[in-house]
Amino acid sequence: MSFITIIGMTFLGALGGLYLKKISLVGERKKKFAYFVLGGCFYGLGAILNIIALRLLPYTIVFPLSSITYIWTFLFSFLFLSEKINRFKIIGLLLIIVGAFCITG
Repeated sequence: MSFITIIGMTFLGALGGLYLKKISLVGERKKKFAYFVLGGCFYGLGAILNIIALRLLPYTIVFPLSSITYIWTFLFSFLFLSEKINRFKIIGLLLIIVGAFCITG
């Protein structure tokens, strides 16, 4: 249960960031407003899951594992925003994964 909560929390946080980024990419006011609402809702749901995770796990586990958000952000930026991936980004991503395993192990 706690693993799913952490994954959901980080996924929703990154998704919220993606939609808020999309606001800067569109010109139409209705789309901007829709992206703003979606981004805010995803962030809000992520925050609720963060509170649930804090009830299930110690703060010293939950806070460092919130860095998993950067993994989702990496994937979303590549898939939906056509951002380039370089070796430094991959090394950083691998360090986050190793660090997450170290924290939970």
